[in-house]
Amino acid sequence: MGGFFGAVSTRDCVLDIFFGVDYHSHLGTRRGGMCIFDAEDGFQREIHSIQNTPFRTKFEKELADFHGCSGIGCISDTDPQPLLVRSHLGLYAITTIGIINNAEELIERYFADHGHQFMAMSSGKVNATELAAALINQKEDLVEGILYAQQQIKGSLTLLILNSKGEIIAARDRMGRLPVRLGKAEDGLCVSFESFADQKLGYQSADELGPGEIVQVTADGYRVLNPAGDNMKICACLWTYYGYPNSNSEGRNVEVMRCRNGEIMARDEIRYGRVPDVDYVAGVPDSGVPHAIGYANRSGKDFARPFVKYTPTWPRSFTPANQKVRNQVAKMKQIPVPELIEGKKLLFVDDSIVRGTQLQETVDFLYESGAKEVHMRSACPPVMFNCKYLNFSRGNSDMDLLARRTIQMLEGDEGHKHLEEYADSQTERGQCLVKSICKQLGFDSLGYQSLAGMLEAIGIDKEKICTYCWTGKE
Repeated sequence: MGGFFGAVSTRDCVLDIFFGVDYHSHLGTRRGGMCIFDAEDGFQREIHSIQNTPFRTKFEKELADFHGCSGIGCISDTDPQPLLVRSHLGLYAITTIGIINNAEELIERYFADHGHQFMAMSSGKVNATELAAALINQKEDLVEGILYAQQQIKGSLTLLILNSKGEIIAARDRMGRLPVRLGKAEDGLCVSFESFADQKLGYQSADELGPGEIVQVTADGYRVLNPAGDNMKICACLWTYYGYPNSNSEGRNVEVMRCRNGEIMARDEIRYGRVPDVDYVAGVPDSGVPHAIGYANRSGKDFARPFVKYTPTWPRSFTPANQKVRNQVAKMKQIPVPELIEGKKLLFVDDSIVRGTQLQETVDFLYESGAKEVHMRSACPPVMFNCKYLNFSRGNSDMDLLARRTIQMLEGDEGHKHLEEYADSQTERGQCLVKSICKQLGFDSLGYQSLAGMLEAIGIDKEKICTYCWTGKE
């Protein structure tokens, strides 16, 4: 994933950008960057690795050197950015969120006239943001270039550009996979992925860009450069998993959706007599917690926190390079509450079950801590496809996914012809999938939220929501 924040003001807005970007730290663990523009001194840019140290600590010492009335910054789970680009369109900074699935094809096409080159990373790959800029630069102005790049890319492209006038151009992906919001204050405007970031900084919600919409943002206001399209496929995982609880997208709050999702899951399990006799309902920290609260409220079971994550010294972004150390850190984060585990029957709700590795470790930890029974519920259906539009559930192969591996084990290649049945727990194949995963991971019972239930919880037109991870349908 990734996230960005930008601001244009009549005053120095470095602190706004610093804190605004920091508020997106939950969306990425690899790199953070800021680029500030000053009318006299031009662009100032820094990019740091945040794999072992949070964004805030990497940039605190450099704040005194930044100055300017406009800027952009990002949290990136992929390549270093923002980048500074000089072309016939001028000098500008650019940051992007999305995926370019046809990158090699686009690069080879760009090389065709033997007059172009890219700076390669150590892996030999081309920075995706640099490739996006190269596509944009093939046209005669930035707007035409952005539209061209979005059309050529198979995947998605949402971006911010900071030009040499100190203006920001914000463009939402043409299918609106991710949100882009505008906030307004007395002395300027900001652009944000998460809605709470601008609100905490004193901006009031001004607008939410539509699919494919492009706007030019100045301290005085914003101007639409390309109108919004009619078709939208916003990512459902924005609500179920990676969106921050305080945020709103398309008029739907993340925390409210998750609680509602848990309620709907419990409602349907009550209908089918599948709510087990447990002492406590709990959420797998952190995003599973509100789903669990909703489940507990509807089922009438007590809510508790049998274990918590210790994050003061091990934040999410702490990712040691050594796998052995990573495994140890994951275990050290989980702090049990023995009084709520020993001899207890527990039902946990997690936001999703993707590969199952971390969940297996959590279940083992609970049994080792004395749990009598561990029941598991997933707040979304079985993940059947790696995301090809964003970075959620993205891997090298669909066979990395727990559900697909299990289907292969149950029925071989034939099983993958019946994914729709396997995804539905009401079918015979769906029940076989649930029972098999339950046995593999050692749960006393397992349940998945239905696709219909999840969409009901989000509460917007289902045709406007991307459910590719579960259905494989665009």
